[in-house]
Amino acid sequence: MPVHTTDSARGSAGRGVGLGLALVSALAFGGSGVAAKPLIEAGLDPLHVVWLRVAGAALVMLPLAVRHRGLLRRRPGLLAGFGLFAVAGVQACYFAAISRIPVGVALLVEYLAPALVLGWVRFVQRRPVTRAAALGVVLAVGGLACVVEVWAGLGFDALGLLLALGAACCQVGYFVLSDQGSDAGDEAPDPLGVIAYGLLVGTAVLTVVARPWSMEWSVLARSASMDGTPVAAGLLLAWIVLLATVLAYVTGVLSVRRLSPQVAGVVACLEAVIATVLAWVLLGEHLSAPQILGGLVVLVGAFIAQSSAPSKSPPDPVASGGPERELSRRGTAA
Repeated sequence: MPVHTTDSARGSAGRGVGLGLALVSALAFGGSGVAAKPLIEAGLDPLHVVWLRVAGAALVMLPLAVRHRGLLRRRPGLLAGFGLFAVAGVQACYFAAISRIPVGVALLVEYLAPALVLGWVRFVQRRPVTRAAALGVVLAVGGLACVVEVWAGLGFDALGLLLALGAACCQVGYFVLSDQGSDAGDEAPDPLGVIAYGLLVGTAVLTVVARPWSMEWSVLARSASMDGTPVAAGLLLAWIVLLATVLAYVTGVLSVRRLSPQVAGVVACLEAVIATVLAWVLLGEHLSAPQILGGLVVLVGAFIAQSSAPSKSPPDPVASGGPERELSRRGTAA
């Protein structure tokens, strides 16, 4: 009995850490737009900001890529997939989408990803999904509709919607690929190595798309305006690279490893709420009553999902009455 209690306590503690990491990741990702917008308004192309973000993070993580170079031989498919979908795909599709449809609409479509994750888990992996997790997704998506005020934009561009849906699918890839190998014990690929190589692959892909050689590099030597306050462009870039990318991806992948793709996906919906609040505080973009209400609904949905969906648990130890213990009893009886 004490062993079961200890295992339960460890599982709860691990889940609490996972939830904390997911919240940190949502906070870090949510601040990316607030830091990027002044740079874009200062003269940088959005795709160039994305390239600087990913390339800078790849440079920071390069020592870890060298340290975990064995992953190139053991898990090349995982590294390529993470770089293509979780890094380059999400960023490129989202920025292409907002060039054709309202930002709020694109954000809502992208954050249909938690629902798509549940579909992947239920119909592709054929694993059970709790009703509470499904309810959490419904509440989170409904709350997001209020946060981004989706009713404000009704003239949708078909290609823009497809691009936003592509960003959502790539985000599903982020959660699913982050979960790969988490049950393999000592053989599981190191998450920091996966992130490092994913950023390198993403940089290579985005270099072709963004063509950074045409960038207005002089913008980075000047100041950018954040709601009338001048801020060094280099400081904003450091924020985007270190916090909104390196910290965001590291804590995000680790949270998926400790929770599950569907739970982490719903908690990630908080990114939209955090982004909206930070834009209100730092950029002077005020929230309306429906946005505040929607943010509360997202919080409720995330809480319901993370508190009710089953978390990962290791196999029963020998002392808890697993198969090994049963065999031992039979041997003693014989």
